[in-house]
Amino acid sequence: MTNRLILTGGFAVLPSSTVKADLILESGRITDIITDRTIQPGADDRVLDVTGAWILPGLIDIHCDTIEKEIEPRPNTLFPLEMAFLQFERKLAGHGITTMLHSLSLGVGLSIRGEHLVSEVIELIRKYRGTGAMIRHGVHLRYEISHLTGIPLAEQLISEGAIDYFSLMDHAPGQGQYRREGAFERYVMKNQGVDLEEVSRIVKELQERRSQIDWDKLMALTGQARVRGIPVASHDDDSKEAVERSKAFGAAVSEFPLELEAAAYARSLGMGVCVGAPNIVRGGSHDGNMSAEEAVKKGAADLLCSDYHPASLLHAIFLLEQRGIPLAGAAALATINPARMLGRENEIGSVEIGKKADLIVVRKHHHIPLVQHTIVDGIPIYSVHTP
Repeated sequence: MTNRLILTGGFAVLPSSTVKADLILESGRITDIITDRTIQPGADDRVLDVTGAWILPGLIDIHCDTIEKEIEPRPNTLFPLEMAFLQFERKLAGHGITTMLHSLSLGVGLSIRGEHLVSEVIELIRKYRGTGAMIRHGVHLRYEISHLTGIPLAEQLISEGAIDYFSLMDHAPGQGQYRREGAFERYVMKNQGVDLEEVSRIVKELQERRSQIDWDKLMALTGQARVRGIPVASHDDDSKEAVERSKAFGAAVSEFPLELEAAAYARSLGMGVCVGAPNIVRGGSHDGNMSAEEAVKKGAADLLCSDYHPASLLHAIFLLEQRGIPLAGAAALATINPARMLGRENEIGSVEIGKKADLIVVRKHHHIPLVQHTIVDGIPIYSVHTP
């Protein structure tokens, strides 16, 4: 009965309901959830009074590429990797994210997405994955299908157990988010600062690479991932046909489908559907695509990620609750559902006896949900005074 942490007076968000409860944490686990009596702390117990606050499972973010911007906030302005990583980790704890799969891209000519630097970042994440980290870290490797030279590196990372989640992307004119005429060209000109002549050259080279794609090698790559127990995802499915192609590659998740019809079809095939929290917070897609909130409410989406804005994840959960979805159901989108998709539901993702004590304590300030305490493995790693 030593070294216990007791949370008293909070509203625990359980898998199917929210109840007033006291929680006992010991040896990194949730050992008791008490709703019917008053706890008598022992002399060695630490008591955390969270009266009136919500106690949620720590958030699990399966798709977030913000680490790239932390390392390279402006083009060609790289910061020391370890500094950027450790500073970013502290931000994540403050956002209530206790498990982060950092999204790193192979084959997209933007940000830090060259093979050498991606490999260095993955090695850094692996270094901190076991010890010395505040939260749980993993790798979501995003592979651009026209990246003809990257398959050996992807195969190596998969075989080494270096990644936790693998997705295929196709960022090309006429595909996915660039399906509208001129969309790809406008995006590249804006983000890379090139003129029309240069973007025309980029498009020509990209189309040439796409004509040389070895689809059998890509199929073998996703097969290798699945054999290793690594979930495979697609990206920006824009039609039922696109969903079927993704399913044929072994995708278990459709990330950011562009149309509600595609999202619903993916769900009907037994796939998970992941939508972005910024879409919910901002009231819609910045590209005029599917409404994430509508997809959730219609049962066409079951996973929520921060995409490019970690602070949005917690905020989106409470917005959904305000708009009619029970808090337990809204929280599940970013806790137990992604845990289940990753095969980790027996360890993390819900407030249940026996689970790892990854928890967040949330209070509202001016109607905005803010994290007051973040707990990982039963240890408070982040605390802040909230008025």
